Amino acid sequence: MSQVPDAQLLTTIAERVDEIQLRYFDKLESAQIEHKGERHRDLLTVADSESEAAIIDAIRSRFPDHGILGEETGVDLTASDWVWIIDPVDGTTNFARSFPFFAASVGCWHKGRPVLGLVEAPYLRERFMAEAGSGATLNGKRLRVSETPDVAHSILATGFAYVRNEVERNNVDNFGRLILKCHDIRRPGAASLDLAYVAAGRFDGYWEPYLKPWDCAAGCLLVTEAGGKLTDFAGGDDWLFGANLVASNGLIHEELRSELSGTEPGYEPWGREVERQLRGA
Repeated sequence: MSQVPDAQLLTTIAERVDEIQLRYFDKLESAQIEHKGERHRDLLTVADSESEAAIIDAIRSRFPDHGILGEETGVDLTASDWVWIIDPVDGTTNFARSFPFFAASVGCWHKGRPVLGLVEAPYLRERFMAEAGSGATLNGKRLRVSETPDVAHSILATGFAYVRNEVERNNVDNFGRLILKCHDIRRPGAASLDLAYVAAGRFDGYWEPYLKPWDCAAGCLLVTEAGGKLTDFAGGDDWLFGANLVASNGLIHEELRSELSGTEPGYEPWGREVERQLRGA
C-alpha cells in the first residue's frame, strides 16, 4: 500500500487499549488469568488477548499487508518491509495483581529500523509516543533524557527474566555490583515503561538480559528520540533480537555497560528465529 503509518494510528490504538485495560484492571476473576509455559510465571489475562486483537485490528484495517509480531498471537510475517511488534500488556503480572505499572507497547519497524513507537500506560494516564526524526513525547510534551553525569548519582532500573532459575547469569550479579555504585535501583516490572522513563529523565539508565523483541521495540525509539543511547551489553546494536539491552542518558552509558555480564554462554535468544524470518521477508 502507498500509505505510510503515522502517529494518528498510534492514537487510535492507544484509545482502544485504554478502554479495554481500564475495564478489566482491578476487576479480574481467577478464570480470566492463565499461566503460560512450564514455569507458570508468565501470565495471560483476558485483557492481553482483547488488547492484542484490538491493536491488530486497528493495524490491519489500514495496512493489511504489514507483518505482525505479537507476544500472544505470535509471528505473522509477510513480504512487506513493514513489521509491527506488539506487547498488549507489558507487565501482565502487575496487571493481574492490581499493581498499576503496566503498558501496551507497539513498535512499527520499516526495513529493520524503528519508525513509530507507542508505550501507553492507561491507569497512569501517560501516553509515550515517538516518531523517527520527530522526537519523543509524553502526553504531547517533548521528552529529554536526564543530565546525570555518572553512575554514582544515577537512578537505574532493571528486571529479572523468567529463566532466572535456569541460568547462572541471571542478572543478580549485575544488580549486586551496581546497587553498591549507584544512587539507587528500581525494579517496577515492565520493560517498555522502564525505557519510557529513561526517555523522560526519570531513570538515568536501564539494563536487562533475556528480553524479547516486543519488550523493547517501541521504548527503544523513545530513548533515542529523547537524546539517549541504546546498545547491547557489548556496545553493539544486537539488542532487539540478541536479548541483552542497556539504555541510558548517554552520559553514563559506558560506565554502566562496563559493569554488565550478559546472557548465559550458549544461550540462543528466542528472537533469533524471528530475526531470520524478518531478514528473509
